[in-house]
Amino acid sequence: MIIGIGIDLVEVARIEKLILGSDGFLERVFSKDEIAYCEKKKNRFEGYAARFAAKEAFAKATGLGIFGGVPMNGIYVTNQSNGSPELHFTEQAKAALLHLGNIKIHLSMSHTSELATAMVVIEKL
Repeated sequence: MIIGIGIDLVEVARIEKLILGSDGFLERVFSKDEIAYCEKKKNRFEGYAARFAAKEAFAKATGLGIFGGVPMNGIYVTNQSNGSPELHFTEQAKAALLHLGNIKIHLSMSHTSELATAMVVIEKL
């Protein structure tokens, strides 16, 4: 049974501006692994924007609003061996999600040079 759906669309230029112009934005929003992954990419801001959209889509799907007290870098995206994106959580974030019970999270992300989008579907098992 689907218990939540969230979608988000982000302008890449907005994320680039925040990263370049705001001290600490990168570390507050992205995990160390996300930063390392994006920094290796030619178009790093597209990767950051897609990950930002994934976090926002997840918050919408769970109804956490402004992340329910969980820092944004407590929710992070990794890639499976086949390249598919996958959401992971710090222990603090996992604790905030206990009320959802046994769930499976589906994530899809896409981006162009101008826009990034992500969709999250939460399925109750």
